[in-house]
Amino acid sequence: MRLLHGCAVTALGIIAQCGIMSSDAEAQTGRFDGVNWADPRDNFANDALVLSGLSAGDSYATVRSKATQVASEFSAKLGANTVRVPINPATVNSSRWTSYKGVIDGLRAQGANVIVAYWEGTDRDGRIDDRAAFDTMWGTVVAAYSGDNGVYFEPMNEPHGYSLPDWANIAASWVTRFSTVPRGRMIIDGQGYSEDVKGVCADSRFNNTLLGLHNYAFWASRTYQQWIDDWRSRIGTCGNRTIITEFGTVMNSGHDFAAPSSNNEVMYMQATNRVAREAGMGTVYWPGLRDNDIYAMTTRSAATTAITLSVVNASGRDSLRWGWGF
Repeated sequence: MRLLHGCAVTALGIIAQCGIMSSDAEAQTGRFDGVNWADPRDNFANDALVLSGLSAGDSYATVRSKATQVASEFSAKLGANTVRVPINPATVNSSRWTSYKGVIDGLRAQGANVIVAYWEGTDRDGRIDDRAAFDTMWGTVVAAYSGDNGVYFEPMNEPHGYSLPDWANIAASWVTRFSTVPRGRMIIDGQGYSEDVKGVCADSRFNNTLLGLHNYAFWASRTYQQWIDDWRSRIGTCGNRTIITEFGTVMNSGHDFAAPSSNNEVMYMQATNRVAREAGMGTVYWPGLRDNDIYAMTTRSAATTAITLSVVNASGRDSLRWGWGF
């Protein structure tokens, strides 16, 4: 059980009244204080993935060393204990997998939770590119990491090419095929752009699984309260199972995320972290590290072997940490 300080917050982000929230339901996903680590191409790739800071020719030992450094920097600079990373068939169903496993192994060596999620290719149609290759890929990943309680499995990122019934059937097939994975380590994305979890939450085939939710400021312009209401409408009564596996906004524009503001991005960030904190929900910011991404929470040193990270916007970092319960 994780204890969070549950605080009533004004529309200006000022803490007005605090109590203690400590129920298991409220805190079930609150252990995930996370960020995404991404390929500079945004993970939608037809070839093998190369995360920011890695090189295509890196050996397993080099990848693992770099991943260990990244996990250590995420922990020290952000307080993050969870990292979400991508996979695709070109990465797993090839010789590249030997070295790419160093990503997961290096993160785990630092004690980080690792969420492994499938990304489709460059067509971005929200559908699995090759079902046979997809099944083979997941068979390999599950065989390697089903026994590690710190590795979590997300069958597909943003399945927006499917109707809710079709996506639910695909996800249920995955749950059945890989039943050796404990349900508490499966993350089933909501419908569309992972934008609403209520449908999959209500499906008994996903009982006891976790759920993945996304929402972004560029999707709409809203007031602070409207952002709070919008998040809650997407979560329904499923907050105890839901991880916000992607949310983020522009960090390199100089916004002050701690100050009163009528800026849509600032209100979105403040509202997101309030909703997560009050519900005890885990969040995974997009991205913690992705080269040349204006949303990135950190930038990395130019060194090719020793990786150090710098925080882009301290107030954004502090807002994120506040949402985690710090």
